[in-house]
Formats: sequence, C-alpha cells, structure tokens
Amino acid sequence: MDQTTQLRSWQQAGLLAGGFVVLLWVLEIVDVVSGNQLDEYGVRPRTDEGLVGVVLAPVLHFGWDHLVGNTVPVLVLGFLALVSGLARGLLATAVIWVVAGLGVWLFAGDGSIHLGASSLIFGWIAYLVVRGFLTGHPMEILVGVAVFLLYGSTLLGVLPGQPGISWQGHLFGALGGLLAARLLSVARGSQRRATAAGWTHGG
Repeated sequence: MDQTTQLRSWQQAGLLAGGFVVLLWVLEIVDVVSGNQLDEYGVRPRTDEGLVGVVLAPVLHFGWDHLVGNTVPVLVLGFLALVSGLARGLLATAVIWVVAGLGVWLFAGDGSIHLGASSLIFGWIAYLVVRGFLTGHPMEILVGVAVFLLYGSTLLGVLPGQPGISWQGHLFGALGGLLAARLLSVARGSQRRATAAGWTHGG
C-alpha cells in the first residue's frame, strides 16, 4: 500500500468513525427533545417489537452520561476496525451488530430494554485483539496488543454484575467480535491463496 492510499484509508476511517459519533449525538438530541421516546426502540427480549432494537439499539443511549462514556471508545475502536480495510471493518461491524442484537433478544431477561453502542465497543475490542493473531499480520498483532492493554480490563463487563448494565449486550458483542475475526481471517486467507495460485499459474 503506497503512502497516498494509506493516507486515504486513514482519512476514510476517521470520517466514518467520526460521522458515526455525530449520528449518535444527533439521535440523542432528538431523543431528549422528544421526551426520551427513542429509548423505547431498544432490544426488548423475545418480543416482536423488540426485533426493531436489533437494528436501532446500538445508535441509541439512555441519556448524556451513557453517550459520553461511549463516545471516545467508539471513535478509537471504530477507527482501528476500519483503517486496515473499510470493507473488512464494515463487515466485522455488521457481524457484531447482528450477533449482539439477536443474542440479547434471545437470552436477556423479560421486560428489559437494552440499547447503547457498548455492544459494538465490546465487539470491536474482541475483534481487534484476536484478528492479528488469526491473520498473522504484524501490524494487526501490534494493534491487538495495544487494544488489549488499553481496553482489556473492560472485557470484565461481559460478566453479570452492576445493575442497569447490559452485560448480555457486552457478552454477545464480544462473541460477535470473535466470530467476525474468525470469519474474516478465513476469507482473507482464502483470498491470499487464490491470488498466489493465480500468480503461479500466470507465470
């Protein structure tokens, strides 16, 4: 990857991560103005209307403190997930998004509402930490080690504990991240082997 392409990747990743954070803040403003009506669109386990939350829950928050606490991790981890390849980063995010939402919908407690970008945060942590060791890419290994040192203790949030915290969202987000790392590393390895075979046959 030449320097121009690398710079463009950094810019695109930064714009997407930053744009996503702007979206979170705009939606929270709308939520406050509407009297917190958007909070009703979180994941409601095992209800038909709760399935809407599988799509919407990661972009909604229970108030400013909740959003502020998620803002920097979303910026940092979202950027790191995207910067090594936008398509891979977006696919990984999609896997995390769906696995977290469906996991909460299937297994969380009745009558609860789950929302917030923390499911993505836990998914990105797991994805970034594991990805490099599966692909063997030195820079991705380095990023994984750095993320583990910065956010590794956060993964304790997958355990039941503090009331009002969706540990189920954290748990299934992290599982989604592990699944994404595995699926995308397999796909990447297959692509490399196909490319190498093409070069060999062409020579």
